[in-house]
Amino acid sequence: MSGRRFGSLIVALVLAVATGVPAAAQTKVVPQTREQVEASYAPLVKKTAPAVVNIYTKRVVRTRQFGTLFDDPFFRQFFGDSFPFQMPQQRERIQNSLGSGVIVRPDGTVVTNHHVIEGADEITVVLNDRREFPAGVVVDDPKTDLAILRVKADGEPLPFLELRDSDEVEVGDLVLAIGDPFGVGQTVTSGIVSALARTRIGISDMSFFIQTDAAINPGNSGGALVTMDGRLAGINTAIFSKSGGSHGIGFAIPSNMVRAVLAGARGDGSLVRPWLGAWGQPVTGEVAATLGLRRPVGVIVTEVYPGSAADKAGLEVGDVVVKVGGHEVDDPGALKFRVATLPVGETATFEVIRKGEPISLRVRMAPPPETPPRDTRVLDGPHPAAGAEVANMSPALAEDLGLERVVPGVAVLRVRQGSPAARYGFEPGDMIREINGRKIQNVQQLAASLSGRAAAWKIVVQRGNRMLSLTVN
Repeated sequence: MSGRRFGSLIVALVLAVATGVPAAAQTKVVPQTREQVEASYAPLVKKTAPAVVNIYTKRVVRTRQFGTLFDDPFFRQFFGDSFPFQMPQQRERIQNSLGSGVIVRPDGTVVTNHHVIEGADEITVVLNDRREFPAGVVVDDPKTDLAILRVKADGEPLPFLELRDSDEVEVGDLVLAIGDPFGVGQTVTSGIVSALARTRIGISDMSFFIQTDAAINPGNSGGALVTMDGRLAGINTAIFSKSGGSHGIGFAIPSNMVRAVLAGARGDGSLVRPWLGAWGQPVTGEVAATLGLRRPVGVIVTEVYPGSAADKAGLEVGDVVVKVGGHEVDDPGALKFRVATLPVGETATFEVIRKGEPISLRVRMAPPPETPPRDTRVLDGPHPAAGAEVANMSPALAEDLGLERVVPGVAVLRVRQGSPAARYGFEPGDMIREINGRKIQNVQQLAASLSGRAAAWKIVVQRGNRMLSLTVN
């Protein structure tokens, strides 16, 4: 046996002893060629990077400004900060921002974050080859922090990334993050998936994130999280940082949520998604022991809305939902995500524990009903609520307003500036419960109660969990 072969054998045996893996298995992973030693992400980057774009937005900001004459300290001695005889001047300035996006269809459909294009008056998409295209907003969804854009490429096919099933992604998988951090140009970083199903981040209403240690920095928002097969696993959205830089904890919206938003987008810019109509809380160790469960698992149902998809399927208060469509749910955020990624009209299997026994329920996904009709009105007349825009609360309206619960009644949508309602402190989201002792259940009753004059007005308003009373003589 030559010295070289003997030395190789000794190295293999040492590795086997040190790792507890047989020597034969160790030799399979030792690079044998120069090509193996020089392994590179370059082929993957060449395949995926062209579909990742830069997004530039412009927004016109209007400000009111007084003339510079009255900024002089001499005049301020006499007039202070208020000049009632001076007319303010309107000034406009252009506010620019940038982010990243991903082309997901050859027709120029681009996915990015809602916060990247929020409030933009003009959106420009710049490809990796420096081509520029104007873009319009198809759907802007603050709940998921996703936005769908359409590039006007005059029929020219564009490079795009296929969506991967994000439920197939596992902790430890290698990933690339591609975007435009700090506006320096397209940048690629590598890392692994460090956690899944992060639901307590508080970034959006539909919090359910893939966590990665691939460096994500400002400007990466809306960029691609790519797996080693060249498909899109998620949209890079946020980082955990105390300084603004990457600390190795980044979050991406899973591609399955992207797929759901694409499927639910309507031509009028609205988005339809399924609504379960049931709410609950996580099962703690104490609750699990009370219910006779071996471990804390699932979501215990605390409320079911009458006539909802959950109600029609037979879900009851006290049931523990442990799986939706074969996927475990450990908290209300995970339950909300699983429902949101199901197509409207599809029937999903809910695995439930009821009184200690496992059962299965078939739940047909449906959009939130517009019942009762909104009957939106702007209140007017000699009363304290004049200037408030109100509507009948329904599941559809609650979804639009981002409310966790559907509380029947009349909701305040907006308050006109300078109106009596604004002066008396009405706020969007308030529920008007009583007018001079009369219970209010709908807009028609509210309008009738406020018609005419009264010697005094007593209005009861619910704000969150508080009941507020307003008396005006």
